Amino acid sequence: MQEVVSINPTNGTPQNVRVADALSAENPSVRLQAALAAGSNPDPGFLETLVERCAVEPDFFVRDMLSWALTRLPPEITLPRIRRELASERTQARSQALHTLSKTGDRSAWAWITRDLLRDPDEEVARTAWRVAVVLVPEGEKGDLVDELVMQLGRGDRDVRLSLSRALVELGDVTEPALEKAVASPDPAVATHARATELLRQSPETGFDAAVEEAKRVVALGPERAAAAAAAAPGVAGTAETAEPAETTRSVEGAKVAKVAAETAEC
Repeated sequence: MQEVVSINPTNGTPQNVRVADALSAENPSVRLQAALAAGSNPDPGFLETLVERCAVEPDFFVRDMLSWALTRLPPEITLPRIRRELASERTQARSQALHTLSKTGDRSAWAWITRDLLRDPDEEVARTAWRVAVVLVPEGEKGDLVDELVMQLGRGDRDVRLSLSRALVELGDVTEPALEKAVASPDPAVATHARATELLRQSPETGFDAAVEEAKRVVALGPERAAAAAAAAPGVAGTAETAEPAETTRSVEGAKVAKVAAETAEC
């Protein structure tokens, strides 16, 4: 039978001590219930306990519930405390503080998303910072954010690059000039990532992995040769009706990349 944790404000045991005990239980279900109870009965006395637990909680779902519980507290006490965590030496503390800011959606916190966070050496912190920045950035500062994010094209593994591409795509058309410059980078990783991101921006239905593979081909062949090869691919000029489904898909994707390549060839 699942253990039930009740956080009762009328109990004689100090609330923050009881929450801390429940949140440090071995069973993650107990910790999840404790975080839910803290959010369901918001009390400023829970603030420090919730913030501290965010920095060490190993379970994703419990961490998410902790962030939700924090958003239930008055923002005038919660936001300053979260801001302090952004400078923590503990990577999870920084990452979870950023995640909590994304839950609040308070645009006054935009100034707290510093270059140091956007460039954080810990990739999970950086990925979270990118996501939060896209949510909080004022319209007039999107260009500066794009310039900052484009500097990190080519960073990390597939998941890191996917996160960065998503952030850039969500920022919209303002990313186009910066991506056009990045596709001319002498670094193949940067050029490939930039082209894949531009393809996703123009054709959001294109999968990230397919976009990367096509971008690699363009970088390897050069824009003009890649565009010519894609245009001459079977199925693009009048033969698509008789092509096999997989071949047709490849041809359509090739045509899309040809379009992107042609548009960015002069950059």
